[in-house]
Order: sequence, then C-alpha cells, then structure tokens
Amino acid sequence: MADHSERDEFTELPDLSEFLREDPYLVPYQEDLCRRYQLFTERLSKLEEAEGSFDDFTRSYMSYGVQRQANNSLMFKEWAPGAQALFLTGDFNDWNSTSHPYTKKEYGKWELYLPPKRNKAPAIEHETKLKLVVLTSEGEELFRISPWAKYCHKHVDSNTYDWIHWDPIRPFLHQHTRPKRPRSLRIYEAHVGIASPAEEIATYTNFTLNVLPKIKDLGYNCVQLMAIMEHAYYGSFGYQVTNFFAASSRFGTPEDLKRLVDTAHSLGITVLLDVVHSHASSNTADGLNKFDGTDSCFFHSGPRGHHPQWGSRLFNYQSWEVLRFLLSNLRWWMEEYRFDGFRFDGVSSMLYHHHGIAMSFSGGYSEYFGMQVDEDSIIHLMLSNHILHTLYPDCITIAEDVSGMPGLCKPVKNGGLGFDYRLNMAVPDKWIQILKELKDEEWDMGNIVYTLTNRRKGEGSIGYSESHDQALVGDKSLAFWLMDKEMYTNMSSLIPMTPVIDRGIQLHKMIRLLTHALGGEGYLNFMGNEFGHPDWLDFPRKGNGESYQYARRQYNLLDPDNNLRYTQLYAFDRDMNLTEDKYGWLDKPPRAFIKDKVIVFERANVMFVFNFHPSNSYSDYRIAAGPNGKYRIKLDSDAEQYGGHGRLDTDTEFFTEQEPFKGVNDQWQPHSLKVGYSTAGWVGYSTPVWVGYSTAGWVGYSTPVWVGYSTAGWVLGPSRFLCSPCMTLLCFIHF
Repeated sequence: MADHSERDEFTELPDLSEFLREDPYLVPYQEDLCRRYQLFTERLSKLEEAEGSFDDFTRSYMSYGVQRQANNSLMFKEWAPGAQALFLTGDFNDWNSTSHPYTKKEYGKWELYLPPKRNKAPAIEHETKLKLVVLTSEGEELFRISPWAKYCHKHVDSNTYDWIHWDPIRPFLHQHTRPKRPRSLRIYEAHVGIASPAEEIATYTNFTLNVLPKIKDLGYNCVQLMAIMEHAYYGSFGYQVTNFFAASSRFGTPEDLKRLVDTAHSLGITVLLDVVHSHASSNTADGLNKFDGTDSCFFHSGPRGHHPQWGSRLFNYQSWEVLRFLLSNLRWWMEEYRFDGFRFDGVSSMLYHHHGIAMSFSGGYSEYFGMQVDEDSIIHLMLSNHILHTLYPDCITIAEDVSGMPGLCKPVKNGGLGFDYRLNMAVPDKWIQILKELKDEEWDMGNIVYTLTNRRKGEGSIGYSESHDQALVGDKSLAFWLMDKEMYTNMSSLIPMTPVIDRGIQLHKMIRLLTHALGGEGYLNFMGNEFGHPDWLDFPRKGNGESYQYARRQYNLLDPDNNLRYTQLYAFDRDMNLTEDKYGWLDKPPRAFIKDKVIVFERANVMFVFNFHPSNSYSDYRIAAGPNGKYRIKLDSDAEQYGGHGRLDTDTEFFTEQEPFKGVNDQWQPHSLKVGYSTAGWVGYSTPVWVGYSTAGWVGYSTPVWVGYSTAGWVLGPSRFLCSPCMTLLCFIHF
C-alpha cells in the first residue's frame, strides 16, 4: 500500500490540456468538467476535515458492525437514524429481543459493549447466529442483519439469510504478495458456483484446485470473480447484493475465498472483484432495504430510490454515511481478501438520472453534460477511484459503461473519473448482430474494424467478443451461433468435419483473435467460451424445475479421452494469449488496412493478416511491410492442432522486397512482401490465420491463420495463396 501520510495537493482546477487536445469537441464543456472537479475536491477536503484522513474513514469496517477488542470484549456499532431503539439478539441470549439494548449516540449512531466471559472468552462465540432488532417510530419490531456483517448463511429450510458471527481462532493468513500490475491485461471472467461439470453449486475450493490451473495454462493473467458479494437470489448472477461485506456462503467460508485469492497470487494471477455499488437488493429481512424502518437510510426516498427496471434500491451517494459504507467496502475487499481491483457494475445506470433506460447514446456531447447527469454519482466514482489509486497504486478499476462518457478512464487530476479501463460493450453486440443478420459474403470489414477501434483516445478499453451476457439463456454464445445443434453431434475429432463445424471452428478462432488484437488495451473472456462451450447458462428457477443442468461449465469436454474438437479451440486460445504475452500488442496502438475482405494491421511490431472472404483465396497477395528483413510464422490458425487443415509450412521464412506499397492510413511503405493462402485440400471454412512479428509485423486472416516472425518479409511456404477464411501472424526476426 502506498505511503499517503500527506494528502495529494489538488490545484483549484484540473489540468485539462491533454484531454482537450485529444478531444477538441469537449472545449464547450470545460466549465462542466471543472465544476465536477471542484465538487470532488470540496468533498474530499470535508471528508478529511471531519474524519482526520480518508485512510481512517475508509477503514470504518474496523469500528462498525462487531469488533473484538484486545481483552476479548466485543464492541457493536451501527448507523440507524430512523430507529427508536436497537437491540442485539441471537443464540447467545436465547433470542431475547430486548435484553441487550444499544446506546444511542449522535448522528444516528448506536453502540453496544459486551465484556468477556469470566473465562476471558468473548461473550459471543465464533459462528453464533445473530440478529439486530430495530424498534421503529411506529413501535414495530424488525429483525435485521447488520450492514457490516462479514458472513451470512441460509439454511435449506429457510427463505432468508442469517447473520453469522465470523471470528475464527486461527484466521487464514495470506502467504503471497500481490503480483505486479500486468502490462497487458488478459481477463478470465468467472463465476465460482458454475465452475464445475457437476450439476450442483461449485465451491471456492474447487475453483482453487481445478480452475485456477486452467486459467494459468490458458495464459490469462487476471481472473475477474463474479457473484462474490452475498446475494440471496442465486439467479441474479450476483447483481442483487444483500450483504456487501460478506463473501457468498454458497461457495464456502471466507477463509476458503482468501485461500483462492492467495493461490491465484502464487500463480502470478491478478484477482478482480465484480463490485456492485450501483444498486442493492430490495430485500428487507436480509438486505439493506428499510434497515432502520424508513424508506431512506442508505437510499434515496421516493421514486429516485428505486430502479424502475431492476426492482432494486438506489444509493444516496450524497449521504456521508453511505459514502463511509461504500468506500469502506472497497477497502475491506482490498485489505481482508487482498483483491487487486474491481470491475464496477452498472456504471451507466449511476451516471445518469435516466439510468440509460430507453436511451440510445448517439455520441452527442450534450448527452454527457446537463441536468440528466447524476453528479452525486460522478463525484462518488471520482472519490472511489482517487482513494483506491492513492492507497494502492497498482489497483485496477474497470467500468461497465455503454454510454461512452468522455473522461471516464482519464485520471481525476486531468478532469476524468479515474477508471483504468471501460468495457468495449459495442464489440460483442456487433458480432452477435453480424452472425444473426448477415450472410458471410455480406460482412462489412470496414464496419467491423470501425467497431473494434471506435474508442476514446487516451482511455483504456477492454475488448471482448462475448461475456457472461451472451452466455445467458435466451441468447447464444459465438460458438452456438456458428455451429448450433451440430455441436452436440459432430464435434468428434475422429470424424471429418461437416461444413458447419469447419466454418464454425475457423470463424470462432478468427473472431476471437481479431477482437483480442484490435478491440482494446485489454482482453476479456467468459469462462468456457475459450473452448466453445456448447450450452447457454440458466440458473435454477421454477421455470426449469430448479435444475442445475445449465448452471455449470463442462470442463470435462476437454478430457483428451473424449476426442472432441473443444480441445483444439482451447489450444488456440492458449497460444493466442501466450503469443500476446511474448509480444505485448495490447498496450500498443493498432493501425489497420482493409482490402478485398482482407484485414491487415500492425500492432507492437506484430503484423496481422485476416482473410474474411468466404470463398476467395489470393495468390501472391502483397502487403506493405516496415523494415527490410525476414519473417517467420508464429501463430497459424490453420494448424492441425487448432482444428485447421495444416496447409502452411511453419518453418518457411518470408523476405521483404524493396517494392513500395500502400499500407495503413493509405501511407506508402518502402518495403512490402507477398503472402498467400491456399484453399486446396479442404472443404468449408478452414481459413488459416497467421501473425507476423517485426519492426513491421502482421497477422493474416485466411482459411489458415498463422503467425510469422521476421526482420521484415516472409515467404508463404509451398503455396503462395491467401486462403479463405484464415489468419496468420508474422513476427520480425532481426539479424
């Protein structure tokens, strides 16, 4: 954790020079940007004046809820401004609802002190069941769970969760330090409960033992964990949080989760938490809703406090105690569990009073400023990012935002909201739209490249071709759109590929690599999609007979004894990530050239070539190159181990020629080289893809895909055809 003994000095106005230079259309909105910044600095200053420092303020989890003191006495503290009285009850007092009253303090605070027992043991033992009793102004007794509860559990015969006092004698101690922040972020999005082929809820331990090794093997350097914050309704995917400081007990104990994170760190894997601060479950008995008997407390009262589509409650971000609660919640997950950062859910809903409902963001700048913008939420997000990045310089924050808010991923001091990345949510929508609506020959390469690269300059973006959203019941994954029901009958590697399977396997690889290489400064994959998981995701519910059949990931399909082509897609995904890890294209800007449905681009001195034409192959296809020299193939999508047709000789060396040729941005390059793919010897969509690395490298998409490495230049082996469809990656070798 960074040294923060003295607060960063903030100027009166943010430094907008770079921001406005990159985007001159923001010039008319300078006053709005400056006002947001001033509101942020005022809020931060007031916080430090009142609380001493934001470090102490954001560690309020050490004083609220229940805290065991050095002498084993217990201190209880809550904020319930609307309550007339507050009591503690549970197994320890035979559920007497009035024997242990709290003392009322200032500003709606309540405190209770319990001395240790005569034998010096705490008055309440580890794993004791507890409840708060709130006496309302109407004289009604309400049973509630502390908002700061660290562990909650539901018995099989109960409809609601119980507060379980979690205070183990020997808590888990982390053994491994956090990994360094990855240069290139490759995220494996995962849900612990579905991370097993078994038709049951999987555990933290299962994930630690069986899934983390796969993530490491696949070359992902970050895992993003969903549905960790406790949620009463399993089918909510974790997005209807009831207990913000409690790790979901469905999957095991808090110590099990700590062991998972620690093991990930031992493997060099960064761990992000999918945090939900945009709204909260409307549950009352086991959630925050009406905690003190009023409609407000943590939330806005009236219509503003209710999300019209999600049926959930909306936080009052202007409230001092809500600020304490949410900022301390971030610190809790960073300190207690050693998470490395957060993916903030529902940011679009937070940014605007309309929550993005019935909005089609056109990119007009008036959409991002004005009365429709919720500045309380914006200031809260600025504070969250500032505090996280000040205390933990390597902390990673990602925003789920579909609106394109300018400055979302700019530093706070430069007029932004402080996130590191935003999800490039237009990309998966584009791929699904193409697969649903267009024939192969109707694919518009220019529009695809535009969608992949249409992101704000100087702001990090996470590209992905599909996430958990596309896996949910009612939608289809890319693999299912491409191969549909044939995935259940024709995926054996012991039989010839049908045209549908052939096309599907080749395009699955090409779509994912093109997105990986062109779609952002980071990359994300949802668990199972790396090998083309055949089923959608459907949690147990009345409509499916409470079945777990589709609430799982069938990693057993990768068993070599099954002889299924899923292993070929897995292998390509692994080698795609490992190739990026070696050459690091994600943290470099891309430049693309399109012609004849062939996409050619260079990124981090790696040249990519994709031939998306459904039928045309090209002989001696010339492309511009950078430095003069030799290329070799480093990744070939047509390789047999990836389900390709093996039409390229990966030992072939390719040499540039001193023949000028137009490349990216219609700029002439002094050198060029000829590439080609052959369609001979295969039926269907076996486009090879290849990637080349060089001071000018490239990746080619064609019926085969391959990667070449060279000083600059490459030769296409026995055949000089650019096959369709496939991709090749060439790498530059310097002598």
